[in-house]
Amino acid sequence: MNDFLALDAPIIGMVHLPALPGAPEFAGDRDALRERALSDATALESGGVDAVMVENFGDVPFYPDGVPKHTVASMTALVGAVSEAVSVPVGVNVLRNDAEAALSVAAATGASFVRVNVHTGARVTDQGVVTGRAHETVRLRERLDADVAVLADVDVKHSAPVTPRETDEVVAETLERGLADGVVVSGVGTGEAVDREGLRDVVARRDELGLDAPVVVGSGTTVESVADLLAVADGAIVGTALKSGEETTNPVDESRVRELVEAGQS
Repeated sequence: MNDFLALDAPIIGMVHLPALPGAPEFAGDRDALRERALSDATALESGGVDAVMVENFGDVPFYPDGVPKHTVASMTALVGAVSEAVSVPVGVNVLRNDAEAALSVAAATGASFVRVNVHTGARVTDQGVVTGRAHETVRLRERLDADVAVLADVDVKHSAPVTPRETDEVVAETLERGLADGVVVSGVGTGEAVDREGLRDVVARRDELGLDAPVVVGSGTTVESVADLLAVADGAIVGTALKSGEETTNPVDESRVRELVEAGQS
């Protein structure tokens, strides 16, 4: 079984990469990028997270889907370095929605999972209308013979549906027709709390379908909320709350990681 999917109620710590080469805000130091990625990843592991996920958070403004080859190359190098530095499962998210790149990077580096912001359907975002390509992503995974789990958002942050749809329908299509291995439920933006009732609805629909697919909180988890959220969900992706000063772009604070992990176990 995939080592990420075998985890019980995992807390997934975020490695938010600064701008990569080719992005407008790249600072010009490739070595500093690697050092930051490794520092954050090892602090997350030392603090007790169950997995880490690497994301090109600093690459604003984001490409809507296909990122350039140089971005894929940089992500592969950095995810590979993180995978060698930590013993926990590693995930990949290539913003805004390049599932092909994320899956390819994961397959090349031995990473265990990817997050796909729009796997099925279509969403209106600041990058325009982003359309899911589940048919391509799942087939690529088969061609690469990659044991990589796909976590797909059902109502991804910083976006809105093209047309209103019922949660039940979106969850069923994502898991049954899109063949995602798990779903992510987030708030309206980075660091924003999830709607608790909406989270319960997603879990209830997953249970109605009789599927063994984790429901993971995708944003807004804090020391104060983690225990309650994990009483409903099967895991949480945590970024902002683990950073120095609770600022998303700041380095990981190991003491904050440890505090949140311990709160989640209570």
